[in-house]
Amino acid sequence: MISHVTNSVDDKADRRIPITVVTGFLGAGKTTLLNTVLSETSAGKIAVIVNEFGEAGLDHDLIETVEDEIVLMQSGCLCCSIRGDLSGTIANLIERRDYGALRFERIVIETTGLADPGPILQTLLVDPELPKATRMDGLVTVVDAANGPTTLDAQIEAVSQVAMADLILLSKTDLVSPAVADAFSDRLKNLNPSTQIKRPVGGRFKLNILWGLSGLRKDIDPKEAIAWTSAAQLREPDPLGNLSGFSRPKTTQMAMFPHDTRISSASIVLNAPLKDAVFDLWLDTLTALKGPDILRVKGIVFLEGLETPFVFHGVQHIFDPPVPMKNWDGDDRRSRIVVIARDLGRPELQRSLDMLRAHQPDLATKDKVFLTHD
Repeated sequence: MISHVTNSVDDKADRRIPITVVTGFLGAGKTTLLNTVLSETSAGKIAVIVNEFGEAGLDHDLIETVEDEIVLMQSGCLCCSIRGDLSGTIANLIERRDYGALRFERIVIETTGLADPGPILQTLLVDPELPKATRMDGLVTVVDAANGPTTLDAQIEAVSQVAMADLILLSKTDLVSPAVADAFSDRLKNLNPSTQIKRPVGGRFKLNILWGLSGLRKDIDPKEAIAWTSAAQLREPDPLGNLSGFSRPKTTQMAMFPHDTRISSASIVLNAPLKDAVFDLWLDTLTALKGPDILRVKGIVFLEGLETPFVFHGVQHIFDPPVPMKNWDGDDRRSRIVVIARDLGRPELQRSLDMLRAHQPDLATKDKVFLTHD
């Protein structure tokens, strides 16, 4: 893992095609999102990959022409359906782009309604050619505020979609009361503390919120990278909450939502740089013993002997090449690591993180560990 830090990423601008994966519950609003993507021109030309055109529900007023398996849109964007496997579809698009038959600057992949996004992320990493031409730009999950709670209760795949998201778009909030929407937002935050949650008004939003979600970017601002590995704050406390009769009733999530209890997340902040052997041992042990249960591991890590940190990210036992953050400035040399797992309890995650804490100097007692879900 560490040996890749200095070898895998050079100083030149990253010209690989950014890929955004869009997932979400059945009926959550992915079709509306895709039509917005295909109609906009602010992000340049985009290639959208769907399972079937019929399922995508494209707005035919936006279609310019149809060519074989490609639908060209008036915006200049294009939409294609998967033929064979996903790797082959992406490779075909890139090949046609390289010899000038198609034009696009980024790719959006729509998953099926109840798909676990993990295998898709792994496909983009393990394919021998795709990582040379593409990079993951983020995972967006669309969640229906009206029907989402029921889906989470019934489908563990839907819970995984939330737990792995870089961005959650909470749709249909106009169909529920503000209190219901707020309570559901809290539930989503408990499942994935480091995600962003946006609420499009009437289905409208600025397209740029979908891009640049991953911390694995050579030009990422250090503040963005820290936010990517930090637990997001829940909604501000009710200012009237300390007055009798005005506080919101507390919910007992563990008892109410059994699927949610299968997802655990933990984060740690380490004040002193790590030895590379210690970090390698921790990561190798975690993935070897618990790899299938690890939804995501991500972090910013300082190693002894290196002046700047690197950002890393993995799904199960498959990892992106780490990215050195050469634009890091200031005296902050704290490492930040987040683990999101399925069917791993609090004690197991605690023991894993204790491997890192045990090798810290005297500052170890000041290290912070955040765990959710027993």
